[in-house]
Amino acid sequence: MKILVCFGTRPEAIKMAPVCHELKKQGIPYKLCVTGQHREMLDQVLDFFELTPDYDLDLMKHNQGLNELSARILVGMNTVFDSELFDLVLVHGDTTTSSMVALASFHKGIQVGHVEAGLRTYNKKSPFPEELNRQLTGRIADYHFAPTQRAKDNLVKEGVAEKLIIVTGNTVTDALAYAVDKVSNKYESETIASLKKLVDSSKRLILVTGHRRESFGQGFQDFCEALLLIAADPSLQLIYPVHLNPNVQEVVFKMLSKQDNIHLIAPLDYPSFVWLMNQAAVIISDSGGIQEEAPSLSVPVVVTRDTTERFEGIDAGISFLVGTSTKRIVDKTSEILKRLDDFKGIKNPYGDGDAAEKIIAFISQELN
Repeated sequence: MKILVCFGTRPEAIKMAPVCHELKKQGIPYKLCVTGQHREMLDQVLDFFELTPDYDLDLMKHNQGLNELSARILVGMNTVFDSELFDLVLVHGDTTTSSMVALASFHKGIQVGHVEAGLRTYNKKSPFPEELNRQLTGRIADYHFAPTQRAKDNLVKEGVAEKLIIVTGNTVTDALAYAVDKVSNKYESETIASLKKLVDSSKRLILVTGHRRESFGQGFQDFCEALLLIAADPSLQLIYPVHLNPNVQEVVFKMLSKQDNIHLIAPLDYPSFVWLMNQAAVIISDSGGIQEEAPSLSVPVVVTRDTTERFEGIDAGISFLVGTSTKRIVDKTSEILKRLDDFKGIKNPYGDGDAAEKIIAFISQELN
């Protein structure tokens, strides 16, 4: 069986790296294709996980629209499929790369395996465009690697045969374990060294991220206003790696750059971000991946989204859905800071770090 692993963004690369490592460990040949939907951030992850693409479509263009990106992925994948025959394409999650690569594979009669399948908000505008990307990929996929039982239940309700679904846990827990081990064992970089100088050990650290399209405008301004109010407490230090999207940068630097204990820094490479997460008391974020990673580090997450497809963290009491309401962000963060000990030892509901092993075992047994 000829397998193609395909991804385009930094989060996909992080979550698919363990799958690539397991394929190599099991001696199963595969090819790796990256679309380059992200560029610099993607390359950093490839380097850290020691992955070399066989195909690089390099599709990143400044501020390109989703329609243009989608069309270019379809055309680019056509070139890949015309150059080599594949039996199975593995895609991940909810990106434009995932849905368009799945569609291109379907057009060529190639089976699709969907890693991190079955997450749903059932609101096609939130998260946008990820929710619909995930549903489209789910309709096309032949095999569904669901991270949790809830995700499997969603797929079953949508008519997917149970024999085509396997609950694996989330590969992000595999990747995090790899990263924490590597960073803890003499891995050093200039960025981590600078972060060690920046972090004030006498203050509780709040790590912040924010970049989702559905929050742009008033929602993002309210989010920044909440950060200003939280930063009024001198016992806190906020560090915010600011996403490169101009819609994010313009608002963040305008509103937050003059606050002494809010540090706006450039986006971090993956190992540096893992190191910083491990120092945080609280994370305020709209990231899906962080919701899955933070429980392994016993760090609570204030989720600045109106919906989430990751309810397991909510149910476990380590993630808290607040939207972009200034008051709700401030109140929930304040409440969490008063009971940080409650989060120690919470089991990560997204897996035990063996998701990639389960995925490749299924492929080896069922598909060969």
